[in-house]
Amino acid sequence: MKKLCVLVMLICMGGIVLFAQDKTSFQIAQKWQPQYDVRSDIAILYGMDSTFINRYQSWKDKGYQIQFMTGIAWGNYQDYFTGKFDGHKHFDDAQVNAKGDTIWHGKDVPYVNPTESYLKYIKSMVKKAIDTGVTSIYLEEPEYWAAAGYSDAFKRAWQSYYGFPWVAQHESPEATYLSSKLKYQLYYNALNEVFSYAKEYAKSKGVTLKCFVPTHSLLNYAAWQIVSPEASLASLSAVDGYIAQVWTGTARVPVYYNGFMKERTFENAFLEYGTINSMVESTKRTVYFLTDPIEDGTRSWNDYKRNYQATFTAQLLYPTVNKYEVMPWPDRIYLGKFPVEGKDAMQPISPEFATQMQVMVNSLNDMPLSKNKVNGISGIGILLANSIMFQRFPVHKGYDDPQLSNFYGMVLPLLKRGIPVEMVHFENLGIAESLKNIRVLVMSYSNMKPLSSAGHKCLADWVRKGGVIVYLGRDDDPFQTVKEWWNTNGNTYKVPSEDLFRQLGVKVISEKSVYACGKGTVYVLRRNPKEMVMQPAQDVGFVNTVKEGYERTGAKDWTLKNYFYLERGPYTIVSVMTENEDTSSFVLKRPVIDLFNPNLPILEKKIVHPGEQAFLYDLQRANGKKEPAVLCAAARIDKEQRLDKSYSFRAKSPSGTRSSMRVLLPAKPEHIAITSSVGGKIDNINSIWDEKSHTLLLQFQNEANGIEVSLDWK
Repeated sequence: MKKLCVLVMLICMGGIVLFAQDKTSFQIAQKWQPQYDVRSDIAILYGMDSTFINRYQSWKDKGYQIQFMTGIAWGNYQDYFTGKFDGHKHFDDAQVNAKGDTIWHGKDVPYVNPTESYLKYIKSMVKKAIDTGVTSIYLEEPEYWAAAGYSDAFKRAWQSYYGFPWVAQHESPEATYLSSKLKYQLYYNALNEVFSYAKEYAKSKGVTLKCFVPTHSLLNYAAWQIVSPEASLASLSAVDGYIAQVWTGTARVPVYYNGFMKERTFENAFLEYGTINSMVESTKRTVYFLTDPIEDGTRSWNDYKRNYQATFTAQLLYPTVNKYEVMPWPDRIYLGKFPVEGKDAMQPISPEFATQMQVMVNSLNDMPLSKNKVNGISGIGILLANSIMFQRFPVHKGYDDPQLSNFYGMVLPLLKRGIPVEMVHFENLGIAESLKNIRVLVMSYSNMKPLSSAGHKCLADWVRKGGVIVYLGRDDDPFQTVKEWWNTNGNTYKVPSEDLFRQLGVKVISEKSVYACGKGTVYVLRRNPKEMVMQPAQDVGFVNTVKEGYERTGAKDWTLKNYFYLERGPYTIVSVMTENEDTSSFVLKRPVIDLFNPNLPILEKKIVHPGEQAFLYDLQRANGKKEPAVLCAAARIDKEQRLDKSYSFRAKSPSGTRSSMRVLLPAKPEHIAITSSVGGKIDNINSIWDEKSHTLLLQFQNEANGIEVSLDWK
């Protein structure tokens, strides 16, 4: 790696941008301060108020690309609700539950039913952002609570969309399904309307605008009983991509496996990132992966650190993604105080965790795309549809899906055995790329329903060419009978899977579980997926069926393990899982730098125990080994200059934090000069030369405006 980053000067909207790439970002509601200047490429300014222009200028003056984010379903929009915007109060736009209670996000901030007047208000904020100079906007978290749907505004929307009077969702499974389907459609339409307006307005000013949707994963929204457009947004030309809002707070949701419900943060994060990645991988749109070193819930710093490492590792196991939101709210992280075990008073972030975190986020500025895959079996897909959000609330006729177990029952038995399963979205089945690399597709209509018969045709065509479907489910939940395409307009199927099996040419009989279909195979297991995980040791038969189907495709590499391993350029990413028959540790026997250790030690051997993750810089795979380079650092590097016997650069990171870096040099430096941006002397410098690796460990106090480093050797 010749350079951690390259200083590129260009003029953009009348200002200077120091980092021309757009790999990394953070969102911030505050003006620039040196204590939390993390030196990513993009500062996403959150919220539109009277301070926006000053906030915009404060970050622009520091060389940032400036973009704009606000909520589409909630926000500090008191001026709209209280009547300051247009002279009318709009609390009747709030989402309302069956008791008639408003669902609040904060004081005077309800979750919103997106009416015409509300979207006019959102457009006014977007217009101001474009007028200020932003070239990308983010409308985050299009969220409609499953428990909502009782307001007059929603009833009017129901009448308009369905053409018949509103029915309370608690009255029947059909009413629940239709209610959720409408909620999904309302925010699909809202985003399309606002983004289309924004692009047209920007175009009139000669600006090419990009529009993104920061969103939780489909899994998280379903688990939290929220409805959102998710994968269907791929059909909107105005949507350029997403931010995958995955972090400790979403990934720690407890799930069942082997009869036990508990947090499984790494596994859940891996699935959440995969769910959003599959929304864009076949559509070629852009996705940023988000992590958060802390979370909204109050936990201890040790808890934050442990789970942050798990989610950070999970995101890196997707080598086709190399754009990241490195953190939300850096002011909360650097200036906030949270519990520490054994201490009564809240504490700020420790110097050690701050340094470690900065090493991690700065590595993302240089994280390469890779054609490598996570080690192990590939080509096992899990089918998902947005309708997984439609049956979560309320409960009808005893139907229950605790902790989304009808999904996790298909996934965790494979993931826990070291199989990096892939998500496939029903909404994307018409795109050839969506099934290109899949050998076996596991699916069920126990927890979701197909959105069209056209998807079944795509599946049938794929199976006839050699694909394998493993269909799980008793098809006995009450949502099988809702009025939908499979039982209306001339169709008379009792359950939607009947149409799937018809198109596959399969006549399902109870005594048989394996059926031929062209060159492919269909397995039908009449068990609901939740039965595999809510009781111990119930998943072996399912795993063996997947194995049999996988080998029917001609694959001969079925191997089970307890870890995931990936190489991306010089980086090595490892996670070793618990709850596996294999309880051994993973051992890597070659020189690496431990990037989860703020002191960046060089290890000849790295041992990763079950339940742990590792993020390593492999010295044997380092590019540019013959010329000086900063290999890893708790600061962003620019202004690099390499001469015959010297190497100099500038390091920037939040003021008051401690920098730690490994610098590759051809020889031990004879002279080390470290000064502040204004030429002042820097005290408390630590430098240690490692002859074997030819690397220098440098540690000193960071400054947001930069530390100048000069190294000379004979």
